[in-house]
Amino acid sequence: MIAVAGAGLLLTLAGCGDESSAGGGSLKGRSYLSTAATADGKPMELVANTRIRMQFTDDGRLIADAGCNSMGGKVSTDGGKMSVQDLAITDMGCDAPRHAQDDWLAKLLQDEPAWKLEADKLSVSNGGTELVLQDRETAEPDKPLDGTKWSLETVIAGETASHSVGSERSYLTISGERVTGSTGCNDLQGIVARTGNKLTFGELSVTLKACTGDAAALEKAVLAALKGEVSYSIEANRLKLRTPDGNGIDLTSN
Repeated sequence: MIAVAGAGLLLTLAGCGDESSAGGGSLKGRSYLSTAATADGKPMELVANTRIRMQFTDDGRLIADAGCNSMGGKVSTDGGKMSVQDLAITDMGCDAPRHAQDDWLAKLLQDEPAWKLEADKLSVSNGGTELVLQDRETAEPDKPLDGTKWSLETVIAGETASHSVGSERSYLTISGERVTGSTGCNDLQGIVARTGNKLTFGELSVTLKACTGDAAALEKAVLAALKGEVSYSIEANRLKLRTPDGNGIDLTSN
C-alpha cells in the first residue's frame, strides 16, 4: 500500500500579481496536457504512458503532475512570466524515471519560466527547456460515463490518497441504470440512478469470495464509495466519485 499524505495539496498560499495578457491570453479555469518537451535544447521523451498535466484554477492556483506526484501553489502569470509561489509536492513513492520527471517539471516551474498562449497551444520555457501543451478539452475530450470501463486508480480517505498493488483489477462499468464491476476480489452488480452530477447506488450484489489483507481493505473502501448518493465528475479519462464526507475513489479508462 502506498499512501500520500495531504492528497489535497495543503498549499501555503501567498498573494500573487494580476494575470496580464503578455503571454497571449488568460490561463485561469483551463487545463493543458503535454504534447512535446525539450531538455537542454534536445527533444525529451516522457516516461511511457505519462503526460504532463497543468491546471490553472479560477482562484489563481496551478496544479500540475508529471505522472507521479501532484504539485502546485499560487501562481502569477504577470508580464509573460509564470511564477509559482511556495510550490508544494505530494510524497508518493514511484519508480525512478517518474520521480526524475517530477523533478524536471518542478525545476521548470520554480525557475519562473516564460509562457505563451496561442489559440489552444501553451508553451512554457526557460533557456533550453521547453514544455508544449494543448488545451485538455481538445487534446483529450471527456470519456462518456456510460459504457466506459473505469479502472480503480486511487482511494481517497480524508487528506490521504492510497494506491494498492493489484487495485487495477477493481473496475466499474455503468450502462443506463445498471452498474457492474469488481472490487478487485469479488464481482459486483446493482442499480444506479443519476441526477445532474449525482449518482445514487442501490444495494449491490457481491460474490462471496473470501478476501484478506490489502484485498479486503480495498474491497471495503470500494463498496463504501458506491453506497447511496455520491457526486461524480469526469475530466478526460478520469472519473472521480465522492461521498458526502469527501471520501471516495478515482478511476481511469484506457
